[in-house]
Amino acid sequence: MKLPGIQRRLGGACLIAIALAGAMASAARSAELPKRIVSLNMCTDELVLRLADPAHIASVTWLSQDPRNANMAEAARRIPANHGLAEEVLGFRPDLVVAGAYTTRTTAGLLKRVGIAVREFGVPRTIAETKTQITEMADLLGEPARGQALAAEIEQRLQALAARRVARPLRAIVLRPNGFTVGRGSLVDEILTRAGLVNIAAELGAESYGQIPLETVVLGRAELLILNDTPDGPPSLAHEILHHPVITELGNRLRLVALPTRFWTCAGPGVVDAIELLVRAVEEQR
Repeated sequence: MKLPGIQRRLGGACLIAIALAGAMASAARSAELPKRIVSLNMCTDELVLRLADPAHIASVTWLSQDPRNANMAEAARRIPANHGLAEEVLGFRPDLVVAGAYTTRTTAGLLKRVGIAVREFGVPRTIAETKTQITEMADLLGEPARGQALAAEIEQRLQALAARRVARPLRAIVLRPNGFTVGRGSLVDEILTRAGLVNIAAELGAESYGQIPLETVVLGRAELLILNDTPDGPPSLAHEILHHPVITELGNRLRLVALPTRFWTCAGPGVVDAIELLVRAVEEQR
């Protein structure tokens, strides 16, 4: 007859044990989370600044403190800067270093040799890869909820922009310094497509990044010419092509759109900002 009481006490004890085990596991996970994060790449800088607790960020690169190049410059200026040197990084006593797969290779290698935890991230070629990278970084930093929220925000904005696409896509081409353009197999190509544009370079079979003659802009019947030239940028031979008389003449017949490269260089909401800017350009062209 006393069994129900005993069962209740045992049940209560089990619940307490489960709660204690959960608390201990949570404490263990918290102890394992990185508390001194150093980033060696402008794109990993952005993800760390968006996802990590600011108190846990020991350093980001000096590049991220320049608003002309970076999307999170204001936040980056509140964090000590590094120039990608191993001796600098060691001075910050990091428990996690995040880096790009193609930058600061020597520094990343040296840090690994002395036992520092280093995680390298590649360059996303699609928006799907961009969201995956956000999730991976958030998990690494112990902030999965922030990663899920950021990825969800990006998807929500993409769906809203998709509803604004026009029935007939405009023809567009990207023209960068030295006559470089962006074709198939690139994040930029997907950005143009999602904005309701036909990427002339992809149509002509250009793969990823390559150079094009100015005649291609004319013969391709471009309606939008997308430039990353900025009026306050320093003069250079690389940018002279953007001031060629042919481009000037075309400017009277098509729309020139200035799209800062910081929008599409790194994984994050900047990619959606690029699409939104182009969607507005299409709407204004109509």
